[in-house]
Amino acid sequence: MARYTGAVCRRCRRESKKLFLKGDRCFSEKCSLDRRGYVPGQHWQNRRKISEYGLQLRAKQMVKRYYGILENQFSRYFNLAERKAGMTGENLLRILESRLDNVVYLAGFSSSRAEAKQLISHRHFMLNGKRVSIASILVEPNDVIELVPTSKKSEKFKTILENLKTKAVPMWLDVDKEKCKILVQRLCNRDEVSLEVEEHLIVELYSK
Repeated sequence: MARYTGAVCRRCRRESKKLFLKGDRCFSEKCSLDRRGYVPGQHWQNRRKISEYGLQLRAKQMVKRYYGILENQFSRYFNLAERKAGMTGENLLRILESRLDNVVYLAGFSSSRAEAKQLISHRHFMLNGKRVSIASILVEPNDVIELVPTSKKSEKFKTILENLKTKAVPMWLDVDKEKCKILVQRLCNRDEVSLEVEEHLIVELYSK
């Protein structure tokens, strides 16, 4: 089975990184950014140099959009990251990667994080044997995420499970395609986060 490498496109939209907000579409030839390859707008070449604060704010906004979270949620995650041992920026990304909707997406059970959030809210998944409807739950090592048995029979999940056969997944997740089960073997490392962001800019922003 192909393994997830964490590599992403380095093109820029509006001077920020490609965020893969359209899920799997962003990896295909249909991606509008790859087709165009330059910043949108008539005067894109005349953009002024962005300030230090602008870079910091842009880094935070990029991460928020990538994971589909709101300002209050982001602030709570940052405070949690600060209280943990280690580098705050890396802790923050590790926390965001461990969100249930992100894990469901990375494991291949949805085509985007937005879809994963919707599927979880409709109670299609179980966490450690219990049905859940909160996409923001943070998973821990040895947690088991399963597709609800009745959901396996739906046409939507039949298509998803068929595509799952060729889906590359991160090394920190173990996906049993036959049983539609995800085992969180460990939390991710920094180099396994696919989003290209300088997380120290976010730490600097909150340190002001």
